[in-house]
This record gives sequence, structure tokens and C-alpha cells, in this order.
Amino acid sequence: MRVMVLGSGIIGVCTAWWLRQAGHDVVVIDRAAGPALETSRANGGQISVSHSEPWATSQAPLQLMRWLFRDDAPLRFTPRLDMRQWAWGLKFLRECLPGRVPANARAMLRLAEYSRATLQAMRRELGIEYQHTETGIITFYRDQAGFDASQEMAGVLRDFGVDKRVVTPDEIVALEPALAPMRERMVGGDYTPDDETGDAYLFTTELAEKASREGVEFRFGTRLARLLPQGGNIVGAEVIGDDGLYQIVSADAYVAALGSYTPHFMAPLGIACPVYPAKGYSATFDIVDEDAAPSLSLTDNANRTVYTRLGNSLRMAGTAELAGYSRGLNTIRCDNMLRQAREIFPTALDFDNVRFWSGLRPATPSSVPVIGRTKIRNLYLNTGHGALGWTMGAGSGRALADLISGRQPEPEFPFLG
Repeated sequence: MRVMVLGSGIIGVCTAWWLRQAGHDVVVIDRAAGPALETSRANGGQISVSHSEPWATSQAPLQLMRWLFRDDAPLRFTPRLDMRQWAWGLKFLRECLPGRVPANARAMLRLAEYSRATLQAMRRELGIEYQHTETGIITFYRDQAGFDASQEMAGVLRDFGVDKRVVTPDEIVALEPALAPMRERMVGGDYTPDDETGDAYLFTTELAEKASREGVEFRFGTRLARLLPQGGNIVGAEVIGDDGLYQIVSADAYVAALGSYTPHFMAPLGIACPVYPAKGYSATFDIVDEDAAPSLSLTDNANRTVYTRLGNSLRMAGTAELAGYSRGLNTIRCDNMLRQAREIFPTALDFDNVRFWSGLRPATPSSVPVIGRTKIRNLYLNTGHGALGWTMGAGSGRALADLISGRQPEPEFPFLG
């Protein structure tokens, strides 16, 4: 069967790889000049299975109200004249009901666990190098209220079998000596030793190269204009090549892995896709003092930021803006990230040559991705992974390839169709 994958981020490339391994003829369409150049380009680097926590919790509405008018808020909702934004927000509030949170967390966790196992197997079998580590993630808390609030969700995850260990400030410093200057400003933390890190861009680009050698066709610089429905199926994709000319490309099945842009192409087909962009930021620093730089990946709970060592660089990422499709950098947010990094690692990093980036995370109200077949028989979705695209990418691609191939995917997950 010929399958067209729309999008070449971590989700699209993993889907293409596993479809090809299942014996399908695969073509990947992307408007960018190469793979992983948008949301997968410079994320936080954490493969954080043990942090498979929905944004929508019973505590979230009050937090959002407190942050509503702060430019430096970790999660900022900027109201717009956009019905999709408001509809998404109302669904988000519904997902905050206490009865919905455990089911959402369980679905996320099971997919993330499967994806980590899939990624580990791919690493062993394919020899892909992407600056990965397997040393776990430390989350530290600056105030008792924040720590206490975190334990509700931590308890849910522990009930599902997650190894999420409570650690004291002294134990945190023993695990990560680079946090010694923060000793008196921490009340405690948790350590998830099974979590990993790595560069999603390096992994995706190398996997795309291997997929190409296996026979996957990549058409970069090619923009999707629309999908053409007929008789309950998609009969072609109208695309615009880098020469500016329109053409129709056909396949037997189609996978929309277009991240935050997926709803734009589903709406004309009458398919609801509850995805809205949550713009995230990252800052990449060169390390100038090895002894003062962290070796473990860290999460600063108060500021919702992560720090991950990637070779000779430190990647800092976080914050989220629900404010439409602009990728423009907010200087207040960038300055705030610099201030936070200086506070924690004052001598470790080259602050004069920081590299800022932003990407649009495709967020669903529940934080549970949308994966599976739509009401159009040969059209599938693989999107909505939010901040966990890197964590869930390998497994999401493999699971969808199984669905398309007529096999039951391994993870316990609410797949579409």
C-alpha cells in the first residue's frame, strides 16, 4: 500500500519509518527544507515518561487566573477573537474535572512507556547517535506549597507504577552537585531514574536519512494546499512545489502529522481535531565551566522550565503561550529565561551568545494525543502530543503503522477508529 505522511517532525518521520518497516511504499510531504525544522528542532531534550502529566488538573484553572496578566507567566493564556481558542479553553476546563485526570494520565503514561521502549530498541538496532543519556530527571521545588501540590499527581503516577522518588535538598545536591548554590532555596524534589534525554533534532534527521536509504521518498519544500475527498476517501493531496506549481499527489492512505496545523486541513473535511498551538521557548547555551554545569536533566517546577545537557551545550526550555500561531519571540520571556539560568548556573554558561528558539506545540485539552483513523476511511491522524512529542514520538509512529497495517497496537491507549 502507498501511504502519504504529511509532516516530517519527530512524529511524521517515526510514522514513515515504521510504515516502511511494515512493507508499505511511503512518501513524506513537508513544506520545510528538511526534517525536524519546526516544533522538533530545539525542544527541551527530555524523554520524560515519568512526567506524563496532563496540563488540565483540578489546580490548573486557579493557576491560570493568577498568571493571566503576567508576561513572564509559565503558562499564559492570551484571549483572542478566535473561536477555536475559546472552544479549546472550554474543553480544557472540562478536562480539569477530578474524575477525568487519572484516565488522561494513564493514557499518556502507557503510550510514553511504549514509546521509550521503542526508542531504546531503535537506538540499539540502528546505532543512531543523538547525545542521549539515561541518568534520570530531577524536579526541584522552591516552596512547600508547590511541592505539596505536586504530590497529588505524583501519587496518581506512582499508582500506575512510576518510580518517582521523593528526595531532600541534600539528596538533590548529592545527585547533581551543580545545584549546590541552590541548596538553601530548595525545599525538596523528586527523582525519576528511568527517564532519559537526547536531541530530538539529531535523532529525527538521522532516522530520516536511514528511512530514505530504506526507500522512503521525502519531498521537502512542498506545501500542502488541501486534501481532496471523494466517496468517503481521500483521493489526493493538492500540493505546491518549490517551483510554485500546483500538483496532485495520490496514495492509498494518508497520515496527517502536521502538528498544530493539522486542524486547518481537517476542518474543510468536517473532521474535528481538538488541537491548539502552545508556543514554547528554548535557549541553548555553550558550556564554559564543566564543573559548574549539570550532568543530569533538571526541571524547575516553580518556573516550569527544564535544563538538559546536550553534548557541550545546555538546553533550557519551557513556558507556554496559548496565543495563536505566531512564533515571534517575546523579549520579556527571553530575558526572564536568561535571568533564571544565571541564577542557577552563574558561572557555567556563555550568556553572551545564547540561541533562542520558539516552536508551536500541538496541544489537546486533555494532553492526550489524537492518533488513529478518522471518519474518512483512508485518513489517519497522529498529532496533539503537546510538550511530549519527543517522549511519545517513536511509539506513536509505530502504533499508527500497526493500525494502518491492520494490526492491534501494543499500548493500552484510546486510539481513534
